[in-house]
Amino acid sequence: FWDFLILFFCLPVVIFNEITKKRLLGDVSCRIVPFMEVSSLGVTTFSLCALGIDRFHAATSPQASARPIEQCQSIIAKLAVIWVGSMTLSVPEILLWQLAQDTSPVSGVVTEYCTMKPSSNLPESVYSLVLTYQNARMWWYFGCYFCLPILFTVSCQLVTRRIRGTEKKSECRGTKHSQCESHLNCTIIGLTVIYGLCTTPENVCNIVVAYMSPDMSKQTLDLLNLINQFFLFFKCSVTPVLLLCLCRPLGQAFMDCCCCCCEGCSPDTVSSEGSADSKLKTEMSSSIFFDKPRESPSPLLALGTPC
Repeated sequence: FWDFLILFFCLPVVIFNEITKKRLLGDVSCRIVPFMEVSSLGVTTFSLCALGIDRFHAATSPQASARPIEQCQSIIAKLAVIWVGSMTLSVPEILLWQLAQDTSPVSGVVTEYCTMKPSSNLPESVYSLVLTYQNARMWWYFGCYFCLPILFTVSCQLVTRRIRGTEKKSECRGTKHSQCESHLNCTIIGLTVIYGLCTTPENVCNIVVAYMSPDMSKQTLDLLNLINQFFLFFKCSVTPVLLLCLCRPLGQAFMDCCCCCCEGCSPDTVSSEGSADSKLKTEMSSSIFFDKPRESPSPLLALGTPC
């Protein structure tokens, strides 16, 4: 959902600014776009950490196959912590950026751009905090939004593999449970790889610009910033597709919901063989993010809709 917000709001603003050299929504977009982009990094970072913890608990649970399904309230609480924490850490971005104008010496056209410069109208204590954040921003990006999710995911995967390797020597686990665990690990690894590949150029550019900015022209700095933003947009585009492809039950549920919107999708057109195959697949991966297989298929209620 946050990836959708980035593509829906930030991408048009950036493209409009590159085409017209005017900033859509003015100073508001200069503050909101960086805030949403940094919040997106935080949401992805803390979500990967939460998934890594979940995989670690699943591997170290004494009865992993009988692990109860997590309640909806608990999931919503975790999501709220991730979202609120990410947005809270991104608040300095709102105070750091502001709109600026520059006149081209060749064409005389006035162009608008966003500059990283705290407003002098801020209170002195807030102003000093924003300046401190600006000076430490590069290493904060690198440590929190790049190293933390990658190291966290790699550590959890190594520990999980070691524990499962020990368990496989002592006892043979169920086929259904092993397939579910394998799908979960592939999903988390795939998300981490995409995130790492898309954020590496930004961190490299930040380090290069921090030490070589006096020798670089404004056009070069703007180009690097634009490249970093489009890597973020690429990550936001690929992540949902990758998640739906790797996470089979989630992808199947998404396709079922899309199919419900079509007139051709009805219970009468589905063959009994397809229904049995679909039910078997659902049984094998009953809960992609939780580890309790269904003991017996629950009776389906006639709701009057294809879903």
